[in-house]
Amino acid sequence: MYISLSDVTPTEKTPDVPGRRPTQSATTRVSSVVIALGVVSMFTDISTESVSAILPLYITGVIGLSTVAYGVIDGLYQGISAVVRIAGGYAADRGDQPKWVAFFGYGISAVARIGLLFASGFAALSAVVALDRLGKGVRTAPRDALITASSEPDNLARSFGVHRMLDTVGAAIGPLLAFGILFFIPDGYSTIFVVSLAFAILGVILLGVLVPNKRPRAERAIATAQPKARFRWRDLNDRRLRRLLLTAGLLGLVTVGDGFIYLVLQSKSGFAAEYFPLLYVGTNVAFLALAIPMGRVADRFGRARIFILGHLALLAAYVCAAIPATGWQLTLVCLLLLGAFYAATDGILAALASQATPVETLASGIAAAQTAVALSRLIASIGFGLLWFSLGRDGAMIVVALALAVLLPVTAVILRDFLRVARSA
Repeated sequence: MYISLSDVTPTEKTPDVPGRRPTQSATTRVSSVVIALGVVSMFTDISTESVSAILPLYITGVIGLSTVAYGVIDGLYQGISAVVRIAGGYAADRGDQPKWVAFFGYGISAVARIGLLFASGFAALSAVVALDRLGKGVRTAPRDALITASSEPDNLARSFGVHRMLDTVGAAIGPLLAFGILFFIPDGYSTIFVVSLAFAILGVILLGVLVPNKRPRAERAIATAQPKARFRWRDLNDRRLRRLLLTAGLLGLVTVGDGFIYLVLQSKSGFAAEYFPLLYVGTNVAFLALAIPMGRVADRFGRARIFILGHLALLAAYVCAAIPATGWQLTLVCLLLLGAFYAATDGILAALASQATPVETLASGIAAAQTAVALSRLIASIGFGLLWFSLGRDGAMIVVALALAVLLPVTAVILRDFLRVARSA
């Protein structure tokens, strides 16, 4: 994989020089905008994941709330961003200013970090988590629209893979940071919250300084010598996009939050609480290692195929968590499967949405797909908390594993248009 730190035009090729072998074409390069956005996401994820890595234990162990309460908070964490994702995408498309919409979203999440220093009950924590996730909802689609506008169609999934790789570096560092703080300061949750705030502010500053203000509609009008296209909601009425939204929503309903899976693994193995953040590290390291390879494979063999295979990896992770066996080997396998699931679905979902969305409504199309996922995962988290309360941890895991196994062939049929494109290509 060759990553360039300089931007080139889509049609630009490396000039031929007599006596020298041809070099790799510009279409295989990843834009500097993608790299810059990845660095911003890296620092933001250090902030986010250092908190989320200790949140399950902090809620159920330190504050003493029930798994049902954690399910509600985790549901907010997973799905409240759906409230504003479409609005964020619409604002980016309408104003043709995706950078500044994303900047606003990152800023909201940074402000939410201040609230963590004072929140100590269910209502306060719910409000802080909701504000943080609202910021994520505003920024995600404009950011992904910037990635799409800065990438070539042939290496789009690869560009998303590079971004997610850098993002996941932060997602791995964050839990390690939390582990280090708790190792030396056993009750150092407030210290983690302060460090998280510092990294969030740094991410916002880097976005303002490093990322150029790309304007996809204006740039396309210049490139094609045509008038600037208008935003129209009916451009989102594409059959393939509707099928993708349905698929994302159905699969999201059976996607359990990582925190629940880690609580299952911790309760089975009984390892010390300070090691809990390392579970997040394991998943993120696997994600980090697989993000770019999965993107390259998806670009070559079909993004929809890899998307479905990623959910097969999630199913295997559920089985690992549900079986009665214990041991560090099983835990490692489960974390590897979760990392493979995210590598095969996270950025690839955005790439699939961009295939079915014109440039005029690019951010809104990506936001629609992400909204379907966020809303369904909100329901999934609350539902799994109730299942755990009523059936126990193993019974709850078995139920969601069976539901996912039933849905996978159904969603493969729904995505047949995307699969057909892959076969013809």
